[in-house]
Amino acid sequence: MADKRLKEALAAKQFIVAPGIFDMISARIADRMGFSALYATGYGTVASHLGVPDAGIATFSDMVSRMGRFAQGSATPVIADADTGYGGLLNVRHTVMGYEAAGIAAIQLEDQEVPKKCGHTPGRRVIPAEEMALKIEVAAEARKSDDFLIIARTDARTTLGLDEAIRRGKLFRKAGADIVFIESPETEDEMKRIGQEIDAPLLANNVDGGGRTPILSAEKLASYGYDIAIYPALGFLTVAAALERSYAHLKAKGVTHGIGDDVIYDFAKMNELMGFPEVWDFDRRWTRDQPAKAAE
Repeated sequence: MADKRLKEALAAKQFIVAPGIFDMISARIADRMGFSALYATGYGTVASHLGVPDAGIATFSDMVSRMGRFAQGSATPVIADADTGYGGLLNVRHTVMGYEAAGIAAIQLEDQEVPKKCGHTPGRRVIPAEEMALKIEVAAEARKSDDFLIIARTDARTTLGLDEAIRRGKLFRKAGADIVFIESPETEDEMKRIGQEIDAPLLANNVDGGGRTPILSAEKLASYGYDIAIYPALGFLTVAAALERSYAHLKAKGVTHGIGDDVIYDFAKMNELMGFPEVWDFDRRWTRDQPAKAAE
């Protein structure tokens, strides 16, 4: 059954800040922070799992098991990137059913051509708006519960302009999307206009490290009419920076001393994060003294 807390939070007009998770370590850490939702990033999950670009290489089979693991291993509702639905209408139906069964709270589908590309990189092209609207209709019909939310993303802004992106957002809402996601607006004024013209829950994508869209505070986004802010790159960019610094120090110095406690996570805390105390407790309760070896 879909997690209804995300839908309830939107209905209650609670602004949702969702940090990006990309593996189970990031998911476990974020899950403890008290966020209303977590965002399972396609870019980060593909990078950490396959070590390749977010360019349509990963398949439904690659992603659904990992997205499901995020949901099963977290107490927080998970919003999951599902690219284009991994193909045509039948693929979208299969993807929606698979993500919902895996325990995801909301699925994100986009209107790019196959193979897709990361929304803050060049070279993206979109399918006809009416074709994407059909995908949204199929997605809405395929879900078992209305608590499983559909996020419709358009990448039309970069190549076709803001007017077309807004038109698509309205069309996708009419087709059955619960949340509209206009990717890559390029100014604060554009974001304000999106909030004024689209009558639907809105998602803002805050890409740290050089994305195309201004990163605004949750308070400002809410004032512009947005309901959700995702930070997909924050986790994996932070980890990559820390690893690069740590490995470079080891290569240069031949020792790990001096890297800094602000970079290296405490090992005892890591054991606790990963659940070792439960394992140790199990061992204490069930380990029996081994019988003495019989005399030879």
